[in-house]
Amino acid sequence: MPAQQKKIIFCVAGVLSFACALGTAAAVGTQLWVKGTILCKTGALLVNATGQELQKFIGKIQYGLFYGERVRQCGLGGRPFQFSFFPDLLKIIPASIHVSVILFCTVLIVFALVGAGFFMFNAFGSPYETLHGPVGLYLWSFITCCCGCLIMILFSSEVKIHHLSEKIANFKEGSFTFKTHSEQFANSFWIILVCSLVQFLNALLIRFAGFEFPFSKPKDSETTTGAVDLMY
Repeated sequence: MPAQQKKIIFCVAGVLSFACALGTAAAVGTQLWVKGTILCKTGALLVNATGQELQKFIGKIQYGLFYGERVRQCGLGGRPFQFSFFPDLLKIIPASIHVSVILFCTVLIVFALVGAGFFMFNAFGSPYETLHGPVGLYLWSFITCCCGCLIMILFSSEVKIHHLSEKIANFKEGSFTFKTHSEQFANSFWIILVCSLVQFLNALLIRFAGFEFPFSKPKDSETTTGAVDLMY
């Protein structure tokens, strides 16, 4: 492939990797990871609410990795409540999983920036044969993609398996019990998925630029070796 086309491909991959870093950094700072509704079970049972009356006992909740907001509805109108994971909810959430999600988000941002730098270096500089060359580009893309997958797996398990929304909804609630009515992952969560797919796309762009996959042996060397073996 001509050098000019390789430069264009590496520039595109570098821009995509840099966009992933910015997108992840923006996603970490928002509370748009999960949106849902919560049902005031105690209040609905007290008045035996059904149909349209049940809407008076359904509040809202949304949260991210650091903070969020819930609006409780128990028949007397919505009452908003702001909360923070650190240190308010640290005792009721699976802290190890939550901290791991934040840690992998940090690693994703760092390696996406590193990958963007190496893509640009390979586009405008003279790449080395080790970490600056194709092996390094595959390495940064692979690590970033894996981090994105781990973030989604860990956060999904925290929300679905450990019932994070219900734990938040019942935080500092003495006489009322809340139950998750509906919940869905919001924009910030899907940004992580897009970043993982972009890093996979970057690996395809490296291959498209003419670089071989790491640890692959050229066919010519195998043919030459076979011929030498036959001579002896």
